[in-house]
This record gives sequence, structure tokens and C-alpha cells, in this order.
Amino acid sequence: MATRKLEDLFDDVPRVSVTKYTAAIKKTLEGRIPPAWVIGEISNLRSQSSGHLYFSLKDPGAQVPAVMFRAQASRLGFTPREGMQVLAFGEISVYEPHGRYQLVVRELQESGQGRLFQEFERLKKKLADEGLFDADRKRALPLLPLRVAIVTSPTGAALQDFMRILKRRNWGGCLHVFPAKVQGAGSAREIEAAIRYVNELGGYDLLVIARGGGSIEDLWSFNEEGVARAVFESLIPVVSAVGHEIDFTLGDFAADVRAETPSAAAEMISSAYIETMDRLEVARVGLGEALQEGVLEYRRELDRLARSLNAVSPVSALERAFLRLDELSARFGAAFRSAVYERRNELREAERRLREQDVANRISRLRERLDRAGRRLERGMAEQVTGLRSRLDLAGATLRAISPQATLKRGYAILEDEQGRPMGSVASVGKGTKLKASLSDGRLSLTVDDVERGEEA
Repeated sequence: MATRKLEDLFDDVPRVSVTKYTAAIKKTLEGRIPPAWVIGEISNLRSQSSGHLYFSLKDPGAQVPAVMFRAQASRLGFTPREGMQVLAFGEISVYEPHGRYQLVVRELQESGQGRLFQEFERLKKKLADEGLFDADRKRALPLLPLRVAIVTSPTGAALQDFMRILKRRNWGGCLHVFPAKVQGAGSAREIEAAIRYVNELGGYDLLVIARGGGSIEDLWSFNEEGVARAVFESLIPVVSAVGHEIDFTLGDFAADVRAETPSAAAEMISSAYIETMDRLEVARVGLGEALQEGVLEYRRELDRLARSLNAVSPVSALERAFLRLDELSARFGAAFRSAVYERRNELREAERRLREQDVANRISRLRERLDRAGRRLERGMAEQVTGLRSRLDLAGATLRAISPQATLKRGYAILEDEQGRPMGSVASVGKGTKLKASLSDGRLSLTVDDVERGEEA
């Protein structure tokens, strides 16, 4: 058998030159990876006399070589520096002579994240030094928050997620939405004003500030100093539910509690409510079972007393005496006349003693005692049932007193626009606007004759 060489095992594998192989790699990479914006830090920056820029873009996980040719580099409005955070737009390319890939940069911009992060750290240190983030000033959330205010965008996904969780978990409290822009120019002022307005209104158990995730630029409104101070100065406990698990804002540090997401905040609020309702249900079931067990126990005791009375009943004693007499009669029937006479005398004496005992009267007295015991037992059971029913009625009255319907009966009303959206501000109301007002016993259709706007916070 002939010995095969190693290269013979790969006879069916194509043989190509380095040039062709590199060209294939170039075609594959450049044809499959589209142009993109790449964010990173400039490293190993070299400026050639030709005007071309060579550098690497890196982050904690990787780096990629990059080149920016003179035509694009000459149009830059800033001077790239080592360590600068930038956004680079370009496409991947393979430099065949060296067999390496690189990013050909067509446009380069300074990244705002570097500046924002520095500002974030500056404000964080300033406010921390003032004590706004101290753990010992943070308040515990109320056990059963039933009146909750939320500051967020009324059209954002954060509010929808928040309400969906509360509805799914059958939360029975009252939620008021205070609309505010959560991104862009003026959003920080609106958020701060809404927080302070909720505190001016008062009457809320909890204040939630919510927004979905995003970049540091998107979430910057919640890093503004005014928002952080408004959260810190809030008289109402504050839950900050801004962004996702990895997002942190200055509002998070100033709040009493940070929730990882708006959905997590809703679960946090409704958990105590669900636990309390579960305990009430367990108490209700336990009360019913205890009542039934008490009735059964009284019945068992009554049966035991009845059996005890039967055991000591004079009737039973008399029956036993008759049995004994029959036995004696059978045994001594054939005795002498004198003996029989003597036994008859004894029997007459026994009958006389029995008559003197007044069996009927004793039975009547025992029946009276039994009736009195039964009436006391009925009164005790009725008093216990009445007490338990009173406690249950009191709990129900308390729950009804704090219900949204009770709030409406005290003179409050809920205003909605023609599309059924709650009105929390006069900003979108003008003369002639059609509104709906919900009262405790019905709804009213209203037309605005005049608008008086309060001072802006």
C-alpha cells in the first residue's frame, strides 16, 4: 500500500495566490458590511505630510484602524486630538498590500457624550457634596400607596408600560398623570415645574418620574440641576424610573428609591397593594372558618353535655333498678313466703323512697338549666358574629371612603377633552374648547368661556 503525502489529502481544495486570497477577503468585507457611524476614542493619531490622518478608534472592548484622506480631513472644523471621543462615518476597506482591514472615514464629528459625561460627573460631585444624595435622608415608600402622581410624557411608551402593569395586577389606587416633555429643549423646566406643582397640590402618597431608555443626550433633562433639586425638595416620596437597568441620572441619586424601569416601578407600587389584599382575603376566609369551627365546637360541647345528662338521668337509674328487681324476682321466686314477703316490704320501701325523690320535678329543673345554657350559647354566638360583622363593615367603609368615587362625591371632578384625555393643565385649553366633566353621579358637557392661567413655576 502506497504512503500518501499530507498535501494529497487536500487535492480537492482550491489553490490560490496570496493576492487572490486577499482580494476575495476585500470583496467579501466591502460587499457585506454597510457604511456606519462608529463612536470611539482616537488613539495612535498620526498626521502625514500628505494631509492624510491615520489613527485607531477604540473603546474598552476593541479597536479598529482608521484613515481619513486629505480631501475630508481638510474640511474638519476642529483639530482631532489623542483621547478625543468622536463619531466617525465611513465604510470598511481592506488594504491589500498589508492584508489588513481599516475604516475609511468620510466624516468626523466631536461626540457630545464626552462633554456631557464630564458635566454629569461635575454636577454629581457638586450635589453629592451638598448632601442631596445622602442615604440617611431617603424615605421609605408608603406601605399601601393609593394616590399616585406620575410625571412623564402622556404619549410615551413608559406611561403605557406603567399603566399596563398596574392594570394587569388589579391595582385599586388612583393614578394622576402630570404631562411633561422628557427630551429636548425646555423639557427639564417642564419636569421640574411638574414636580413642584404636584407638591403644591398635595394629597398624594407617592410621586413617580418616568421615561424610557435612551442615550445620555436623550436622558439629559433628568441630569439638570433644577430637576435634581426639585426631587430632593419634594415633600412626597419620589420613585425615579428613568431609562433602563444600565441608565443612571442625577434624579435617580436624589430620589428616595430608584426603579430600573417604569414597569419595575409599577410592580414596586402594586406589590404592597396585592399583598395587603391577599392578607385581607386570608383574614376573611380565616374569619369564616373560625366562625364555623366555633359553632361546631359549641355543638360538640352541647352533645357532650346531653350525653352526660343522660348518663346521670333518674330515668336511667330507675330502669336499672327495675332490671335488678326482675333479676331478684327470678332468683328468689321460689323462696319461702316469709322471704318473699320480706322482699316485697323492701320493694315497697324502695318505691316510697323513689316517690319522695320527686323524679318529675328533678327532670323539669334539669331541662330548665339546659334551656338556659342553650340561650347563653346562642347569645354568645350572636354577639361574636355581630362583632365580626361590624369589623368587616368598618373595613369596607374605610375602603369605600378612600375610593375614587368617594373623592368625586366630595366635590372633585375629572375634566377630559373631546377625545377623552384627562386635562391636567390649561396650556391646551382656549376659549370655546369643548370639555367633559365627570362627577360622582354623571357627566357634564362644558364649553370654556374664559381661561385664567396661573403663574408658571
